[in-house]
Amino acid sequence: MTAACPACAGVDPAEARADLSTVEPDAILHLPDIHCAACIAGVEDALMALPGVREARVNLTLRRVQVAAPGLPETALIDTLADAGFRAQRLGDAARDRQGAEAQALLTRIGVAGFAMMNVMLLSVAVWSGAAETTARLFHLVSAAIAVPATVYAARPFFVSALGALRGRRLNMDVPISLAIILALLASLAIAFGFSHEQGWFDAALALTFFLLVGRYLDQAGRRAARSAAAELAALEAPQARRLEAGEERIVAAETLVSGDLIRVRPGDRLPADGTITLGRSDMDRAALTGESAPETAGPGDAVRAGETCLTGMLTVRVDRAGRDTGLARLAELVATSESQRSRYAGIADRAARFYAPAVHLLGAAAFLGWFWATREGWHALDVAISVLVITCPCALGLAVPAVSTVSTSRLYRAGLLVKSRTALERLAEIDTVVFDKTGTLTTGVPVLTGSPDRAALSIAAGLAEGSSHPASRAIAEAARARGIAPAAIEDVTEIAGQGLEGRHEGRLWRLGRNGPEGREASVWLTSDDGDAHPFMLAEDLREDAAQAVATLRAQGYAIALLSGDAPGAVAHIAETLGIDTALARMTPEDKVAWVEARGAAGARVLMVGDGLNDTGCLAVAHAGIAPGSALDAARSAADVILLSGKLDGVPHALRTARTARARMKQNIALSGAYNIVSIPIALAGFATPFLAAIAMSTSSLTVTLNAMRRDP
Repeated sequence: MTAACPACAGVDPAEARADLSTVEPDAILHLPDIHCAACIAGVEDALMALPGVREARVNLTLRRVQVAAPGLPETALIDTLADAGFRAQRLGDAARDRQGAEAQALLTRIGVAGFAMMNVMLLSVAVWSGAAETTARLFHLVSAAIAVPATVYAARPFFVSALGALRGRRLNMDVPISLAIILALLASLAIAFGFSHEQGWFDAALALTFFLLVGRYLDQAGRRAARSAAAELAALEAPQARRLEAGEERIVAAETLVSGDLIRVRPGDRLPADGTITLGRSDMDRAALTGESAPETAGPGDAVRAGETCLTGMLTVRVDRAGRDTGLARLAELVATSESQRSRYAGIADRAARFYAPAVHLLGAAAFLGWFWATREGWHALDVAISVLVITCPCALGLAVPAVSTVSTSRLYRAGLLVKSRTALERLAEIDTVVFDKTGTLTTGVPVLTGSPDRAALSIAAGLAEGSSHPASRAIAEAARARGIAPAAIEDVTEIAGQGLEGRHEGRLWRLGRNGPEGREASVWLTSDDGDAHPFMLAEDLREDAAQAVATLRAQGYAIALLSGDAPGAVAHIAETLGIDTALARMTPEDKVAWVEARGAAGARVLMVGDGLNDTGCLAVAHAGIAPGSALDAARSAADVILLSGKLDGVPHALRTARTARARMKQNIALSGAYNIVSIPIALAGFATPFLAAIAMSTSSLTVTLNAMRRDP
């Protein structure tokens, strides 16, 4: 069975934040034939050697390569890969469906190999039972007639992959496998035509092919079971749309839609583009994109996105973004990027796999020469060499890291967390300190008036606040309405940036803002020019899941801090409510960055969780960053993980999953290393037949795949 690739070379920790996730790929190509670490490294090396290519990254699960190469046509990339021995295709519907067709073809080849193997084994029984020389020769020839065409057909995937590698002047894991199968066939043919009186290996060649194909099929089945989140997103794309032309519906390809088009969406339809509802109202199923199972009502003026499903009413939607510009398409690209995670563990596995490709052939040759020198029995020496070629193939090592990355990021996505960065899992696993922003992160971001202020003062404050869109002004105006207090008539209302509002009421000048008497604290003050001062206390409601998320993080052993630009009283109240010991108020964006950098310099690994523009710097300099799905674009761009559902319980879940993933990577590397330590001496000692070697190699690969897919109890 061929190996999956550890995705790519290791990334130096100092460069860990320089992700291609921030670079828009100029081309995405389908690679139908890649299987092993050497193949994937060869793809990346070939493309990076082409002038104009800034970055190339392979996604094993989807068999795609994303290439950042401004101005280079796809044909140049395809031709370059062809020269290196790789087949590449433009990504289309046929390429997306290819995995299913490949699985069916593998089943057919498994059936042919298995049927031929059973028949050849029946013929071999007669030979082993002491058939006469002429009869034995006849049975060998009949076995050859069955085994040669069956093996050539069934083993074709290995032969094609190996030939492509050799044409590109490189080695992959299919080269030693193909060599072992060919040697077994040639030796058996030599015996069948009387060049030796040894027993033939046709059954061994077929058994080797059969079990390798079974291993490859089970590997693919395992990857399909841990289905790529990017593939799930691709499945949400609606291929067609009902475009309104002169009031009539016309069914068109969704990719032909442009901004400004009007489309009709009926109940049960999936949105083919991002847009704004112009007519109609419906419940929208957004579970696939946000993780929220409860439908949300949307009507005229509301934004809707590609991938959402219209449930109850007919809508007319004006297209804002279509094709690859939709949020769904960009999300799929981000997920595909995250599934190609690179870490120091991937680097270890990749370097080991590159070393093993030539080492496998050297070991096979050494085994043959050593045994021939010791025994002078060429056929037995060849048997040992074939076993060594098969059993030493480092498929398990190649699978060790990418299987874990794909499974972990897919599970996080299904839990409502989008992993954007290819090194996020590794860095999240190293976190020891979690820092929260307050407004909009731990709180709802919507202030409410607390306490019982003087009714006359509240009336004047509401009169000033009516004309302002500031959250504090809206909170005061809403509180006055809720208490049945009419806003006072205010003249000459002026809003002064950064200071508040001022206006005249009954001849007196009133101001509504942060500035008040020294030594007294309030969220907002209402003051007059003759010295009257009335405090207004505002508070924000905690998010429903904030307390549980903080408690879970504390139970997991993380240090927790709260950094906010709000007043000390409001910050202290939130910190006390949640049990956060370190809480700093009146923090500017620069202060936050300096605090996080100082903690990092002291050896801490800080995770920043924030949603605002003032958190962007912290998200960028922290060891890792998480932003809610409702965060500003700048904050989401700087973060490594996005909470699509907006729920804070995703923070401890992401950290727990990252730690589990790191442990699984280490376990898989240890398992694959142990397999090689045990199996290589056994093969070199001559205790493993080609048949047993095929079973052992396939079992080792399946072991690391199943370990990657294992769920915690």
